[in-house]
Amino acid sequence: MQYGPAVRRRKLGAELRAQRARAGLTSGQAAARVGWHQSKVSRIETGSSGVKPADVRLLLDAYEVVDPQLRELLLVLAGSEDGGGRQNWWHAYRGVLPPAYRDFISLEAQACAMRTLETLVVPGLLQTPEYARAVTRAAVGPPDDAHLDTLVEVRLARQDVLRGDPPLRMSAVLDEAVLRREVGGPAVMEEQLRRLVTAARLPHVRLQILPFAAGAHIGVTGPFVIFSFPSTSDLDVVVLDHLTSSLYLERKEELQAYAEAFSTLQSNALSPEDSLAHLTALAERA
Repeated sequence: MQYGPAVRRRKLGAELRAQRARAGLTSGQAAARVGWHQSKVSRIETGSSGVKPADVRLLLDAYEVVDPQLRELLLVLAGSEDGGGRQNWWHAYRGVLPPAYRDFISLEAQACAMRTLETLVVPGLLQTPEYARAVTRAAVGPPDDAHLDTLVEVRLARQDVLRGDPPLRMSAVLDEAVLRREVGGPAVMEEQLRRLVTAARLPHVRLQILPFAAGAHIGVTGPFVIFSFPSTSDLDVVVLDHLTSSLYLERKEELQAYAEAFSTLQSNALSPEDSLAHLTALAERA
């Protein structure tokens, strides 16, 4: 397990190596095309050294990679401030957000799909403003009002990925405890339940409830997120959130284990239709 930046360097290197191979070039030939020493290409491809976005552009041009989504994603992995020309809104909060959170947001913004298990709270992308405020206050302690407002603002801004063109495809399994835990008081929970009902009806959101009746399940070890990206599955990543940091899993066997775990959770959960009915009933009783 590694922290985000190291994982992303290796994923970037692996994808650049794959693109070089598709172009039919050796590392020496690639280096000659861009005027480098072969060892620099090798260090980039193994993830042993960082790479500037400008250098990624040189390599992608040398490999004749024209797919705009793939180019943009690789530039973001390289730490591009503009994602290949598009301003990334979270950079305005650089002084407020820790690097691990900014890294998570950038992955979320570039992903085409996400699978998430939540065992304690509503996923951030589906939270109402007041629910987000209550969760944030509990998670980071008693911050001053301005800082709390900023963190909630960021949480809500992240939700734009569900309104994009195309929108992020989201599959979420929520343990029933998420719905039963009263966060922020009855009025806040009532509004939050109604928001979940609305979200469950979106064509790009698949929401399932894992009822208490399911008993112990494979997700009892904690929540996780699997991000998937356009153009290549080799960049998929699992994110495990901890109190002060996030861990990123990248190996194929790790990705497969979590993908299989998520499929098992979906099988044990209520169907999307039954989950919607369950949520609707809870909202009406709230």
